[in-house]
Amino acid sequence: MDVLDLSRWQFGITTVYHFLFVPLTIGLSIIVAGLQTAWHRTKKPEYLRLTKFWGRLFLINFAMGVVTGIVQEFQFGMNWSAYSRFVGDVFGAPLAMEGLMAFFLESTFLGLWIFGWDKLPPRLHLATIWLAAIGTNISAYFILAANSWMQHPVGYRINHGRAELTDIWAVLTNSTTLVTFPHVIFGAFLTAAAFVLGISAWFLLKKRDTALFRTSARLAMVVAFVSAVGVSFSGHWQAQIMTEQQPMKMAAAEALWEDESSAGFSLFAVGDVENGRNHINLQIPYGLSLLSTNTLDGKVAGINDIQARYQELYGPGDYRPVVGLAYWSFRLMIGFGALSALLAAAGLWLSRRGRLPAGRWAYRLAIAGIGLPFLANSLGWIFTEMGRQPWTVFGIMRTAAAVSPTADVPSVAITLVGFTLVYAVLAVIEVRLLLKFIRIGPHEQAEPEASVPALSY
Repeated sequence: MDVLDLSRWQFGITTVYHFLFVPLTIGLSIIVAGLQTAWHRTKKPEYLRLTKFWGRLFLINFAMGVVTGIVQEFQFGMNWSAYSRFVGDVFGAPLAMEGLMAFFLESTFLGLWIFGWDKLPPRLHLATIWLAAIGTNISAYFILAANSWMQHPVGYRINHGRAELTDIWAVLTNSTTLVTFPHVIFGAFLTAAAFVLGISAWFLLKKRDTALFRTSARLAMVVAFVSAVGVSFSGHWQAQIMTEQQPMKMAAAEALWEDESSAGFSLFAVGDVENGRNHINLQIPYGLSLLSTNTLDGKVAGINDIQARYQELYGPGDYRPVVGLAYWSFRLMIGFGALSALLAAAGLWLSRRGRLPAGRWAYRLAIAGIGLPFLANSLGWIFTEMGRQPWTVFGIMRTAAAVSPTADVPSVAITLVGFTLVYAVLAVIEVRLLLKFIRIGPHEQAEPEASVPALSY
């Protein structure tokens, strides 16, 4: 491997690992805020117990997300300095806004929430967790705005070989951002809901605090089902934007080699990448045209035709991503998300009218289902980033030109191995902490206001 390949592997590993924590943090922040709101309005002690139980798990995950996210910013200077010099004026603006506004908002009010249980008035204390949750979601927006600029650059000009920001509002209201943000947020809610449902199912399987965790399980199933519907609709809008802005990515996602009208949505295909044809292709008739153009007879561009157009526009080169990776990551992303929605719908049916599933299999499926949205999120980001190749910034900077010219194979290889090992250790710590506090379970509440011990660990 050369420096480019190693740098891509390093950034890919650290990004996917970091994003395991991000959606769970985003979703859990809203769920915890909602539970505390329910306790504030009803004064029912079960809502307070659930608030503090899920709050502890939220804090563990939040801390790990912060630790793993810091590494990524250093890589822009170490492995991708050419990229940083070229786009730093534009790309750095939303990241700076995220750090100065959103991150300080969420971290400040999260600290007030942790230590303010018996020190702040109840209504003000409730506001702190909502402000922390809002800050978490705003933080996601700024980061997605930066990433969306790489997918669809707007609000800039090229001056003396650098991209310079000309319109920050255009960057923040990028059409790609406006469809990506709800898709990611709904995916985060689905992730958090599956997490809450799976852990609640474990308590129900063990017959511990049955009434308490039936409440959290039902809440999680409602959130999961609504989120899955939101993911589906926002994903549909995102596919249309992608077809317009990055047609090669859409074509690779479907292994569509030639322009086609009334194109079917491929469920399963075995393709010959070198010769540009699929030997086996099981399809839903008209599905791809409907997904991409909102019409049954819409025309969708194929890989070969887009490759020819890009060579005319950008010069000689291979503008195809790894088609097999794009195709299967897209499929598996949709499949794992659909399974999560099906699991939530089945759970709502089985637990209707105060019931609980009689068979242990239902609880075990819910526990196993915790991993489904995590897989869907990771595969979605792999598709998003790999499908853009060979571009780092679509249309204006190729990935090969973005790597640091002074980086060498030994240094990148050592840091790649080092980060991977450190992250493996952090994964063990995260899982052990979560399992420890899950086994402890919710604290009993003699006094609803006496809450500090439940959040200290």
